[in-house]
Amino acid sequence: MGGISAERDRMNDRFSRGERREPSFGYERGESRDDGDMRLSPDDRPTRFQRAAAPAEPERQLRNPPRRDKRPAGGGGGGGKKRGRRRRRSLFGGLIYWSMVLGLWCVIGVGGVVAYYASQLPPIDQLTVPRRPPNIAILAADGSLLANRGETGGRTITLGEVPPYLPKAFVAIEDRRFYDHFGVDPVGITRAVVNNLRGHGGMQGGSTLTQQLAKNLFLTQERTAARKIQEAILALWLERTYTKDQILELYLNRVYFGSGAYGVEAAAQRYFNKSARSVTIAEAAMLAGLVQAPSRLAPNRNPDLAEKRAKLVIAAMADQGFISQEAAKTAMTAPAEVPERTGAGSVNYAADYVMDVLDDFIGAVDGDVTVLTTIDTKLQSSAETILVDALSAQGTKLHASQGAVVSLAPDGAIRALIGGRDYTKSQFNRATAARRQPGSSFKPFVYLTAMEKGLTPDTIRDDAPFSIKGWEPENYSRTYRGPVTLRTAMQHSLNTIAARLIQEVTPREVVRTAQRLGITSAIQPNLSLALGTSEVTPLEMTAAYATFANGGQSVLPYVIREVRQTNGKVVYARKANNLGTVIQPQPLAMMGTLFNAVMNGGTGSKFNIPGWEVGGKSGTTQDYRDAWFVGFTARLVTAVWVGNDDNSPMRRVTGSGLPGEIWGKYMKLAHAGAQPMPLPGGFWQGAPTPVEAPVAQAGPPQGVPQQAPLGGDRAWVPPQPQEKNFFERLFGG
Repeated sequence: MGGISAERDRMNDRFSRGERREPSFGYERGESRDDGDMRLSPDDRPTRFQRAAAPAEPERQLRNPPRRDKRPAGGGGGGGKKRGRRRRRSLFGGLIYWSMVLGLWCVIGVGGVVAYYASQLPPIDQLTVPRRPPNIAILAADGSLLANRGETGGRTITLGEVPPYLPKAFVAIEDRRFYDHFGVDPVGITRAVVNNLRGHGGMQGGSTLTQQLAKNLFLTQERTAARKIQEAILALWLERTYTKDQILELYLNRVYFGSGAYGVEAAAQRYFNKSARSVTIAEAAMLAGLVQAPSRLAPNRNPDLAEKRAKLVIAAMADQGFISQEAAKTAMTAPAEVPERTGAGSVNYAADYVMDVLDDFIGAVDGDVTVLTTIDTKLQSSAETILVDALSAQGTKLHASQGAVVSLAPDGAIRALIGGRDYTKSQFNRATAARRQPGSSFKPFVYLTAMEKGLTPDTIRDDAPFSIKGWEPENYSRTYRGPVTLRTAMQHSLNTIAARLIQEVTPREVVRTAQRLGITSAIQPNLSLALGTSEVTPLEMTAAYATFANGGQSVLPYVIREVRQTNGKVVYARKANNLGTVIQPQPLAMMGTLFNAVMNGGTGSKFNIPGWEVGGKSGTTQDYRDAWFVGFTARLVTAVWVGNDDNSPMRRVTGSGLPGEIWGKYMKLAHAGAQPMPLPGGFWQGAPTPVEAPVAQAGPPQGVPQQAPLGGDRAWVPPQPQEKNFFERLFGG
């Protein structure tokens, strides 16, 4: 029986461990029972404590135990309440369960959508912020900004350059939780949704500054769910890659402000004519408010809406502690004002010309650069104002719609360049690109060729009708003077004499002379060239005349003095160029006598400048299609052209009329207060006394030899050795 006892012990152990127990056939507590009795002893029966240790019912049975109806036979009792509570708990648990299942599937679905649109982006490890298009800041000779060129309209700025309230204005109105969120702001999105549902403050997007930057840097402007998802992904990448200040700086330099201005520097220049470094709180608020709707809120288009929006920004700045209440009150009572733009924006003609030639000096522009030019802002403004006023007052009556002005220093530095009446209406640069017939203003090249061939201002030719191979030149007055000196012929612009001279020296020689002095346009070597029938640009004519004003030195007009990168590195600096002498002293002095005759008793006599030696020549083409006046002093050389773009005739406008008036007013203003200087070419021997005595000359600068007025009766005086020092002082070497 020992085996039975052992088996019983094993079964008891299993039962005590919660296993099922079968009846025992052994002996209890080691007592010997050999009577064969098979009845269960009390120890072989499971007690209630052993029943409690029985295995638990499956979870399903515990949640749904067998229902026992203990209600009294008559119904009623507390059993129904307990069952209702169990049923409600069952429904609530099911709702939670299925909500969790549904939420899980939503998360999986959203994750899949996000993963899909994320796959449409470049790999994160290859993602880089695209380089900002370079800006070219074009400065006047005094360092003031003329214009910005490039796709952005302004240079890059740093947070350290601008007043602290400028970036804070954008944070206050666009993303007040900018320094707290991780690129996407759930709180801001929720607030925007609630406000949109309530209809408060118009439609709100909830995009953070980082999301707006991501859109500007990498995405299109379309408003789709796909784009918003990609925007959020990119915003997270930006926040992981850059600091908050770096993100804010990128934002300020990339956001669009309307009117072609990308970045806060471009916007400040565009709307307030100042750098972002100098804006006031009110101006900063107006700029910050502008980015929500650049076209609708542009202060130059809708000042009332812009001001209303700016006040919201100021209030937000004060509410968030970015500015004091006192500063906010001041800004509210003195809102930003957009200065009225004066003139027709002629500096853009000069800026366009800078861009035309910049590649020749530095090649492709890879980063922001600053270009220092030779433009004099006062001269530029004066030339523009005088031209526009003259055309406005007389243009309709005279059927003259356009004009151009070019003004150079005698060494070729461009001081003023006006390419048209109104840049906003026409960007065509008539000063540099319009080729028009110069008329009689071309005659000096004919006379110079004759002087170089041995003729003098006293040489006599017959002013009378004649024919050259069927061509019969006529004077403007249709009258003839008979035998006259070349000085008189030049003084009164006699066509017959110019025609006789070109016949003597040949048209090809005149072409060579014009090209030697700087005319680069194609010139036809025919006899009518004497009357200016080949087309040239105003810039070419001005540069050629500068040779007469500077002592016979070749001139190459230039507008760029220096180009620097933003780090201060000089990438180009102009060096003084000595292109050599192209007019010898004696022919130059003879031409000075002829030019002076024009200004004293001739077609330019109304436009003399008190105290200055002046030379000049008018020009009028057939049917009054073009009218010119080109003249010079030792300080400036200026050409004025008036006409119509369609080449239609004007109403009897001559070079000594409207163009001469514009030239005279401009040159008198340009020379006001300046010390008079004599023309450096000397004087020709035997020149007769002019019809009108030259204006009394002021004393020459110290170290410059005294010279007789042009047209005087003293012999030609060759330049003295100290004359070179005078040129060095005048032209910088």
